[in-house]
Amino acid sequence: MVPYSTVVIGGGPAGLFCALRAAGDGRRVLVLEKKPSPGRKLLRAGSGQCNLTQAGDIKAFFTHYGDNGAFLKPALMSFGNKELISFFEERGLAMAAEPDGKVFPKSRKASDVLDILLAACADVQVGIRGGSPVLGIAFAEGLFQIRTAEAVFPARQAVIATGGITYPGTGSTGDGLKFARELGHRVTETGPALCAVRIKDYPFSDLAGISFPGRTISLVRDGRRISRHNGDLLFTHSGLSGPGILDFSRFIKAGDTLEIAFVPGLTPEAIEENLIGKIAASGQRRIATILAAFDLPERFVKKLLTEAGLDPELTGAHLSKPGRTALIHRLTGWQLVVSRLGGLQEAMVTRGGVSLAEVNPKTMESRLVQGLFFVGEVLDIDGDTGGYNLQAAFSTAALTAKQLLLRGAP
Repeated sequence: MVPYSTVVIGGGPAGLFCALRAAGDGRRVLVLEKKPSPGRKLLRAGSGQCNLTQAGDIKAFFTHYGDNGAFLKPALMSFGNKELISFFEERGLAMAAEPDGKVFPKSRKASDVLDILLAACADVQVGIRGGSPVLGIAFAEGLFQIRTAEAVFPARQAVIATGGITYPGTGSTGDGLKFARELGHRVTETGPALCAVRIKDYPFSDLAGISFPGRTISLVRDGRRISRHNGDLLFTHSGLSGPGILDFSRFIKAGDTLEIAFVPGLTPEAIEENLIGKIAASGQRRIATILAAFDLPERFVKKLLTEAGLDPELTGAHLSKPGRTALIHRLTGWQLVVSRLGGLQEAMVTRGGVSLAEVNPKTMESRLVQGLFFVGEVLDIDGDTGGYNLQAAFSTAALTAKQLLLRGAP
């Protein structure tokens, strides 16, 4: 078989975008997709509405990828959010930014995004073989040999774009991580990210649906506070969710303790002084009424009092010092122990992946195997919720394709 210019393993957004930008001018580019049709996970993005990226300055993206944002700078600067939006709008898919900066297609259909990618691939004659899971990849004498059950496909360059390990029903089962290991690459510990957390002896099941904007969440491990994060918090039936938890989940492990400050921006001393002042001014007011002034939902206040061992009808004049201390402790650092993170069927992205130390951030090429590239979620990068992960997928794909074109001959 005549070698392909490039074989892309994985037909998600990163794989398709890389393929279509690397094709043309006689280059033979093939996408091998595990599932019968490509883009299965893309169709689930943003609950099917496809939050494609974020509006604003692309430089503001760098801090939204945990500890690894610096690695993405060359890719994001080479192909940013404006370029991504233009790509789709030039092909007839209008985009709209929400007040919080999230950018969606105006149609709110992820299928429209996928249709454009597939049409663009067809325009430059990218071959797409669905139902062709790759079984192995080898490199010898300057050529990659990519093996499926039906054939072995030789290629001058290979791109691994298989995604991570979450939403395995869409085909993301860690195949690319296995291929990376076979080719000598180190893979960092993987797990779910952008997921809710389950809480041991969870006290808020009956408050599911209540949300708290802009709360402070501290992560405590082995008795030591190791990180802190601010974001919106949501009670679920079995634990905590909301953007503040989803974005923080990349750092959280089972057994960790989360300390929630339900009254952000005030120290325990300031809250105590506030309470004492309000009680002194009107001791006959119910404590529940006084606490509501801290912008706390009524049902939560009732739960707070009950968990502190206090009568929800208690007045300020009858609040003891130990009772006040118990309230303040829960208001400023309510401790909740993590039993586990949401599973792979729930997590939006994967934490961990191909070690970034072995990938050139300026090209996305392996530092170990010439002509091998990694794009998208298979890398040890996971972004915050809000379009950051899809942007990273398209940006790393575009940077890889640019390098593939520089290689010249088809």
